[in-house]
Amino acid sequence: MQYVLKACLFVVLAVCSVQAGPLNVRLTQGTEKIFSIAVPDFYCSDHKLSALGKEMAAVVQADLKRSQLFDPIDRLAFVQDAVSLKQNGARFADWQVLNIEGLAVGEIEPGNNGKHKVKFKLFNIFGGRQTAGVEYTFEQNKWREVAHMIADVIYNRITGEKKYFNTKLAYIAETGPMRARVKRLAIMDSDGENVKYLTNGKSLVLTPRFCPTKPLIAYMSYQDGTPHVFLYDLNTGRQEKLGNYPGMTFAPRFSPDGGKVLMSYSKGASSDIYVMDLNSRLPERLTKGGAIDTSPCYSPDGRKIAFNSDRQNGQQIYVMDADGSNTKRISYGLGRYATPVWSPRGDYIAFTKMYGGQFWIGVMKPDGSGERLLSVAFHNEAPTWAPNGRVILFFRQIRGVGKAPDSVQLYSVDITGKMEQKLQTPTDASHPAWSPLLR
Repeated sequence: MQYVLKACLFVVLAVCSVQAGPLNVRLTQGTEKIFSIAVPDFYCSDHKLSALGKEMAAVVQADLKRSQLFDPIDRLAFVQDAVSLKQNGARFADWQVLNIEGLAVGEIEPGNNGKHKVKFKLFNIFGGRQTAGVEYTFEQNKWREVAHMIADVIYNRITGEKKYFNTKLAYIAETGPMRARVKRLAIMDSDGENVKYLTNGKSLVLTPRFCPTKPLIAYMSYQDGTPHVFLYDLNTGRQEKLGNYPGMTFAPRFSPDGGKVLMSYSKGASSDIYVMDLNSRLPERLTKGGAIDTSPCYSPDGRKIAFNSDRQNGQQIYVMDADGSNTKRISYGLGRYATPVWSPRGDYIAFTKMYGGQFWIGVMKPDGSGERLLSVAFHNEAPTWAPNGRVILFFRQIRGVGKAPDSVQLYSVDITGKMEQKLQTPTDASHPAWSPLLR
């Protein structure tokens, strides 16, 4: 996703990985090994930038901790600070006493015109060797993105998993009473920072979706009084209604190459799935009949589409070929299924399940086998995958206690179902969408 938010990009000078391959964390559906690591402040010879070195290290540490696969040790236990590491190098024997496995060392070299260089090295403490290193040149106001990229280097090097910290999240920011909510399209960093509101709240908006290859978000809006799919250009802020349908269009989703948009179209009691080519703007109908077919999502290779339909025995998940042929039901558990979303790795389909008066977030294999339920609450909904295919973000409605109103918040859970946590946002938040990796 190299296009997103041009103002946020920076120049990468060099990326050097010393010894390829993962180290010590074993990622399975069982118990994961938690990797202990120290992240001291990044050294800088310019005292005016010392705060920057502290802030960058803090973001790196927070990213790793949020993954729940790393245990950054308390800074009060450090045996060396940034100055000592610069002057004397890493004293591995001293760090070994703390029984940690990794040491992350950064140095900022001040530059002219507000552009600086950061040099980063990752050390294996007990091996006494460097295992990864990167250098980036960046504008000072883009320091958070560089910190996310460094955290991604550590995460990838240690776990062998793909990166996911340097990403964006689109979501619906909600304010006001539950029966008269103001809902705005918003975007933020993956850690909840740098929130920007993209719409003004005058029209209700829902279900944002990132384009994989262009600076676009598709979403549903009531801007003209009837729900329709719109496109939002992240570079220009331009909003455009997609097509001119007499009925409702909703539940958009881009194709993997970014050239098409799937959506549901309804002009009566039923709805069908259509696909629109963004170049020709010609729609093609993929399903037909009296059922409600909605929430379509392409497989990563673009050959299949998962969707939910009430055509047989209530709301269930189906998979069909991209041209609408060879439709097959894949969900057969108890309850109703909705919002299927294909993993970027293609190994799972995430879904919302309604059963026993509760809402579950779960995953199943593309053939419907291996169903596993990961999170349950009064109301969980709208799963979206991190680009590494390991973490799922969703929103949860939380019942108010006493006279307190209900609220909606963003939560994440990993594919083991054991690592669930809340993502802080300035307002209530729902309908999240995870961007591809920025760089």
